[in-house]
Amino acid sequence: MQQLTVFMDIESSRSYIDELYSSDPERIVEALVMLKNSVIGSNRQKSSVIQQGVVPRLLQLMSDDTMDPIIKLEATITIGSLAKGTTENVRALVDQGAATALVNLLKSAPLGTKVAEAGLCALRSVFMHPPAPVSALPAETSLLARLTQIACDGTPTARTCVVRILSIWCCGTAEQEALCAAGACEAAAALMASAPPAAPALPALDLLANMCFENANVSQVALKTKHGDKTIPELLMSLVSRDKPLVVAMGAARCLTFIHRAGALPADDSRVVFGALPCLARLCTKEMPEDIRATAAEALAYLAEVDTSLQRLAAISNHLMTSLADIVNCQSAAAKQGAFKCFASLGANDEDIRKRIIETHGLMVHVINGMNNPEPLVRLAAVRCLHSLSRSVQQLRTTFQDHAVWKPLMQLLNDSPGTELLTVASSTLCNLLLEFSPAKEPMLDQGAVEILCNLTKSPESALRLNGIWALMNMAFQAEQKVKQRILCSLGTEQMFRLLGDSDTRVIMKTLGLLRNLLSTRHHIDAIMSEYSSQVMQAVIVVLEGSYPAEVKEQALCILGNIGDGEKAKDLIMANEDVLRKLVDYLAHPESKLQEAALFVATNLVWRGEAGAAARQARLAELGVLRALQLLRARHDAHHLHDKVKTALAQFNDFT
Repeated sequence: MQQLTVFMDIESSRSYIDELYSSDPERIVEALVMLKNSVIGSNRQKSSVIQQGVVPRLLQLMSDDTMDPIIKLEATITIGSLAKGTTENVRALVDQGAATALVNLLKSAPLGTKVAEAGLCALRSVFMHPPAPVSALPAETSLLARLTQIACDGTPTARTCVVRILSIWCCGTAEQEALCAAGACEAAAALMASAPPAAPALPALDLLANMCFENANVSQVALKTKHGDKTIPELLMSLVSRDKPLVVAMGAARCLTFIHRAGALPADDSRVVFGALPCLARLCTKEMPEDIRATAAEALAYLAEVDTSLQRLAAISNHLMTSLADIVNCQSAAAKQGAFKCFASLGANDEDIRKRIIETHGLMVHVINGMNNPEPLVRLAAVRCLHSLSRSVQQLRTTFQDHAVWKPLMQLLNDSPGTELLTVASSTLCNLLLEFSPAKEPMLDQGAVEILCNLTKSPESALRLNGIWALMNMAFQAEQKVKQRILCSLGTEQMFRLLGDSDTRVIMKTLGLLRNLLSTRHHIDAIMSEYSSQVMQAVIVVLEGSYPAEVKEQALCILGNIGDGEKAKDLIMANEDVLRKLVDYLAHPESKLQEAALFVATNLVWRGEAGAAARQARLAELGVLRALQLLRARHDAHHLHDKVKTALAQFNDFT
């Protein structure tokens, strides 16, 4: 019956579809009206018409400037009706060039005409079906200026359409700057000032938010843009009040949030403290619709993400903790995601806030459930929350252990997650592997070493950093078998690759790992007996290379640790190049390098250890004693005086 019905539709519409190709304008108009009426409200009929290949003819009639204006108008309205169909309908229109044709129509159609408005309505319908064909709208100054003029002076329908189209189109820095230059801030301000505020203000708020997002230049322009006697921030403050529709208040609070995060409004600005923040906290409460609460929680998370004062203020605003705990219980993925993100932001820096979050009833169970959620964005937000809370030493030892949070985290890491989730999860792993964390041992048993070693081979710098950082934490005060396992799994070749990394932080953590591996005297001797040539080569590479001072400092500290070994110190004494570098660094103008070199020298000359006299004689011969004496005499090294004095006191017969 389905096929027969479609066949009958095609047969009944065939006659007036054929008339679309007539040379008689009146017959074309009549056919267009019949076609338009047949597709209104019927997705099935829309699909049928598109399948019959009518779209190219409609676009031709719409685009031909020699055609009767009525024909152009009716063809445009019909395209707009088809664009209100299914996603497949819109995709077919875009594939056949409808978006580009509509944009070209808007370039030439006189402003204020019905055909221009019909073109805007049609283009809006096309753009509102993701993915929007943003490439069809070029960043041409004349076109954008024309569209922003419509947004300022057009009919209410035309203004709303333009701003909605541009808000969707604005998806990057180039678009933000182009719109700003074309006067879009002024257009948005004009729409925000209109009354009543709901219909025209909403797309204007979306446009302003998208233009200001992470764009300092546009946000500064927005800060100074006026409509009448009010600036955009003043207009936004009037829209966050309780008497405005919820979606409008939300949109205004998001704009203030984005302007703040772009650096145009400081964290202590009254429009942030008394405008955006309390509005978002209010919109998180239980009385609000679920979709509003979800968006508000996400926006509040972004607002408070980096500023401790805003985190503390938000934590005591409008029973926010209770509201967020309730949002986590909502069914929608967006709500859970927003709540987890907000908890993560609030607990980013303050231990007391983290404690309050942890004590929120049942939250850790929700976090663990969130990490197992089928929605990727919920999993990511839950891990972000866990990462924020994992900065608490107290919670690592208590709550995290009670709930065995490492289990779902390790499961996520073993499930080949995407880069973003892997980055956050591995950052959390760094904290869980600190030496005082009870999770350290069971995570070792679950293959944490091998996972982390693989991360150090990632093309992503952040993943390499997290991998080597976590290994460094794992090696701190670890048993010798754990250290051997790390060295065996990582391999010396990979260690050398990491020492040549383009990211200085990776190099620093690699040296930090070596330093932690080479601690405890019998560990030092055991590791150096097997890896001495590789370790010494790594140290020499850094000391001879063009590395920053803090990197060279780490290399010297590794030498100092080696010098603490019973047998390993002989490896330093056997390397004259290293000893001559030691003299150079004792005289280095950088105080941190002087201090690190002093640490090496002290361990090598320490009195009472086997072979001390011979080492002292050799070091004195190479100039170490003279360098220490000069260091003692330097007025700018008074902070090292006691350490220099201790080192000099070790020389039995030379001082």
